[in-house]
Parts: sequence; C-alpha cells; structure tokens
Amino acid sequence: MNSTDSTVAETTAKKEYPRRIMTFMRRSSAFTTSQQQGIDEYSERYLLDTENQRFDAQAIFGRVAPLTVEIGFGMGYSLITMAEAAPERDFIGIEIHPNGIAQICYEAGQRNLPNLRIIDGDALLMLENYFADNSIDTVQLYFADPWPKKKHHKRRFVQTHHMQLIRQKLKVGGIFHAATDWEHYAQWMLDILEVAEGFSNIAGKGCFAERPEYRPLTKFEVRGQKLGHGVWDVLYKKEG
Repeated sequence: MNSTDSTVAETTAKKEYPRRIMTFMRRSSAFTTSQQQGIDEYSERYLLDTENQRFDAQAIFGRVAPLTVEIGFGMGYSLITMAEAAPERDFIGIEIHPNGIAQICYEAGQRNLPNLRIIDGDALLMLENYFADNSIDTVQLYFADPWPKKKHHKRRFVQTHHMQLIRQKLKVGGIFHAATDWEHYAQWMLDILEVAEGFSNIAGKGCFAERPEYRPLTKFEVRGQKLGHGVWDVLYKKEG
C-alpha cells in the first residue's frame, strides 16, 4: 500500500469508527465472597456472549416473550425483583461495573431465575449491534449518572440521537422508562423526550409519571424520600 492509499484508509477508518462520547466511567473494587461465587458458579449461565452474535430469544431463553432491557442496573437488586415478579417476561441487564455484574449473577443463581440474562458492555454498542430493530418491549434507565457539571452534560445518556436509537430497537407501542433523583436531569430528559420524533408521553404532554408498581423502591430511594429528596419518572411510548 502506497502512502496515498494509507492516508485514504486512515480517513475511512475515522469515518467508520468515530470517537464515542462515553456515558459512563468504569469502576471496580475487590469482590465480596458472594460476588466471587457469582462469577465462579453462575456467570456461565447468566452472562451472555455477545461477540459476533445477535440476540436470539429462543436460543437464550427457550421461548419468545416480552423483553425488558435495563441499561446500567448497578448492583442489580431491583432488576432481580422485577424478574422474579414477572416470570412471563424476559429481562436483560446491561452493565459495565464488574462488582454489579458479579453480584447479580450471584443473586440470580441463588434464585435459579430462568428469565434473566446479563451483558457486560457498552449499552449503546449493544443496542446498535446486538439487538434487532423492533425487538424490545421496554427499555429501562434507572438512576443513571446525571453528570451534574455543565461541561459533562454531553455525557448524559438521554440525548436526542440516543433516543432515536432506542426508538429503532423498540417495538411499536414499546416503552422507554427512566427515573432519576436529580431534578435538573429529570427536566433535561423531559425536554428532550417531549420533542423526540416518534415518542408520546404516557403521563400527558409535559408531565412526569407516577412510579409504576413494577419499578421497585430501592433502599437508596427510600432513604432519599425520608430526607425530602424527589424522584422523577418519565414514561414514553413508541408510536407507530
């Protein structure tokens, strides 16, 4: 390859693989005993291999059922509760923090949950490359990093272009549900989603939603409520 060809190849590569603004920061600490057990005993069952793969409900769950995908499940306790409470649905949680992944594998394994699987990876890449269009019934984003500093707002997950990716992956009538305890981020999400193409506000134009019964109260949330802190939910439906 001559120098001209090399330059063209480098330019093409830059166009095909633009630098992504990350919506998360990877954090890790030493595993607890249960987390180590989660990896050692249960990760083979619950952690999905997504490399060069596409989501196949029948192969993974042995059935085709309504699918909920949660982005950034933290330690996973709420997701475990939801999967237990709705055996008729299948759940996939996406997380990048090793401790949370290990913990949810442990919790799922201890309960022998058949309708839950976990992905270790960047949620945006997974949505782009792993899930087919019109394949997801619900996308959940609970208490995501609010990136409170103005210079970091571009890192917030809820952005106009991200919402169009989610819309692409949701089935018609599918739900995007987000919750946050940061009022500024709540208003940010409402402002973006109110004008997002192809979405309608289930709670009514310009309104926040009441917490649905299926979203469990976390210990963090209960503690915040006792201190007078607010929590805001937004629920939007993909229009046909």
